[in-house]
Amino acid sequence: MFKISNKVRRLSDEEKLQYKNDGYITALPVFSEEAKHDLDNFFVSLSTSIDKELDLNQTAQWHKASKKFYNLCSTPVILDYVEDLLGPNFFLWGGQFFLKEPKDGSVVPWHQDAQYWPLFPANAVTVWLALYDTNEQNGAMKVVKGSHKKGMFEHRTNKASNLVLDQEVSIDQIKKEHVVSLNLKAGEISLHNDGLLHGSDANNSERRRCGVTMRFSPVNVKVDLSIWPHFEGQLVRGRDEFKLNPIAPIPKGEATPSSKFQHSSEFANHW
Repeated sequence: MFKISNKVRRLSDEEKLQYKNDGYITALPVFSEEAKHDLDNFFVSLSTSIDKELDLNQTAQWHKASKKFYNLCSTPVILDYVEDLLGPNFFLWGGQFFLKEPKDGSVVPWHQDAQYWPLFPANAVTVWLALYDTNEQNGAMKVVKGSHKKGMFEHRTNKASNLVLDQEVSIDQIKKEHVVSLNLKAGEISLHNDGLLHGSDANNSERRRCGVTMRFSPVNVKVDLSIWPHFEGQLVRGRDEFKLNPIAPIPKGEATPSSKFQHSSEFANHW
């Protein structure tokens, strides 16, 4: 789909230890410098396919809707990195864009993903793929190193119009000296733990910032369907001996999500 970087590899023991202790790894090579144009085309082709009245950040389930998106998420290099953290048997269950256009003012407040996700046991790795070069100037993701070891932080509701999420951890709970900006080149990824505090500031530059998130969990993780009835997994590596969750078919064509929570059956008629 996209040209793979000649720097790809497996995670080192030091990186695995960093993930365990700090909750993240960053600047992992996946796609080459030559893939920048293709990544841009990928973003434009999918983002312009949704209803013009919709906010791209408020859509999800792209891995169930779009064959292009699913193929991106199942890139072997990406799955290799995830396997090094989760083991040989895991499924894909989430795929979403996080977009900040130049000067758009949108902010992702400090939060922990596990606050939102009814998964038991809580064990998910998020891949954040940079579609464009991303740094502090255009709103790179920031993390609080080691915060995944502190348990659940107190979240409060904040429905400010510029916030991408409505649950946030107050700034007084953040240790500023532990904040790290995950600056990425287009085609690189970061990995982070579902308990890690993270967020991002507004894009104050003239450059677009957009990442694709991909969510993976090992096959022993079960969802509470009474909370997330839309949930379905797609086994992307290994075997599923537990069979705890509904399975989504691999997309056969291109459909577009219209909200965050949708079942695969909503897309099948559009392929």
